[in-house]
Amino acid sequence: MQFVDYVKIHVKAGDGGRGCVSFRREKYVPRGGPNGGDGGKGGSVIFRATGSLNTLLDLRYHREYKAERGQHGMGKNMHGRDGADLIIPVPVGTVIKDADTEDILSDLDKEGAEAIMAKGGRGGLGNSHFATSVRQAPKFAQPGEQGSERLLVLELKLLADVGLIGLPNAGKSTLLSVISSAKPKVADYPFTTLTPVLGVVKLPEFRSFVVADIPGLIEGAHKGVGLGFQFLRHVERTSILLHLIDISEMGEGDPVENMEKINKEIALYSPELVKKPQAVAGTKLDIAGDERRLESIRKYCRVKEIDFFAVSAATGKGIGRLLSYLSRTLENVKERKKH
Repeated sequence: MQFVDYVKIHVKAGDGGRGCVSFRREKYVPRGGPNGGDGGKGGSVIFRATGSLNTLLDLRYHREYKAERGQHGMGKNMHGRDGADLIIPVPVGTVIKDADTEDILSDLDKEGAEAIMAKGGRGGLGNSHFATSVRQAPKFAQPGEQGSERLLVLELKLLADVGLIGLPNAGKSTLLSVISSAKPKVADYPFTTLTPVLGVVKLPEFRSFVVADIPGLIEGAHKGVGLGFQFLRHVERTSILLHLIDISEMGEGDPVENMEKINKEIALYSPELVKKPQAVAGTKLDIAGDERRLESIRKYCRVKEIDFFAVSAATGKGIGRLLSYLSRTLENVKERKKH
């Protein structure tokens, strides 16, 4: 299934029904008086977060949404039926913005969360409401109010605890496939992973956390180079950033420079992201190579006071220690948020 995390749509709430102009007409009832009923309320457009969806694909091909209008009022003081609300299901983690101002209108970050994005118009009053002692036969009623409409931008930001970042072929997908049941595509060429992939890491004592493999980070990503910055939004919700650096002899470029490139791209996208807790995992430890690559990134992390782990997804070396660290760090982050 195609992964879509950005769409622009137009929503229109239902108009209110107009009030009715009617008079009582019955045999042997002279001067029956006005009995026009009220119009019904227009339906609203409501977005609801659901865990059964993980992409905005359906909304890409259906750009116009309109709720049902209210029924017009009728004689004999009969009220018009209210228009049905239009409920649009979206994935959990969807952020709704005004397309013109880019203001955030709602953040549906919990299962079942709802947001009314276009409110239905009020129904008009029938002429029975306007009868007075001096105006006993009003021949007018209120029109229904128009339902609101707006152009919206929907962005999906995946809900993950740990974000895996690094240059292409750093071993992100391989690590994710080892520590979780996720099955991302693994190959020996750049940009194997074209969309974010989520995996749940299960630990003893019923502990677990969610890891996201964020693809496409290379130098110039914030300008649209490679896969561009389209997936950087998924890093925003993570609690920890785990940099994966290839320390094998097959790795391209200097490990320290590679890490600084990634941090620079993240900072250019959002200065707030670089303030998140970070750790570094030197990958492909099982492949024999120049020890200087490992020592250079280890020394850099020690100077910068960044936690470093040398791991091998192929042999499992260092994986247990890394997962224990991530679990403890996440617990500390959650405790700080509580206080």
